[in-house]
Amino acid sequence: MSAKDAFHTVVKTALEKEGWLITHDPYALQAGTLELYVDLGAEKVIAAEKRGQKIAVEIKSFLSPSKITELYAALGQFIIYRIALQEQEADRTLYLAVPSTV
Repeated sequence: MSAKDAFHTVVKTALEKEGWLITHDPYALQAGTLELYVDLGAEKVIAAEKRGQKIAVEIKSFLSPSKITELYAALGQFIIYRIALQEQEADRTLYLAVPSTV
């Protein structure tokens, strides 16, 4: 499992303030023999008569000098995580959280 991103706490707090219940920190996935970890898993109940919404959030800070290298890495992770998530929990939507300056 890798270290938490610089903005991990900021994203987690923002989700909680919007009414999301953090259910996984991190959210573990299996891709063949590989163990993968999406930064957060969360659920939000929309209304009593509706099903709950579920999300997984991968957080990237983009703090290194090479933004394009970080973009390639983030996109690659996102694609792999999305494939694994579709196989294991298709009703959970994957998001990529990045600073607004990115």
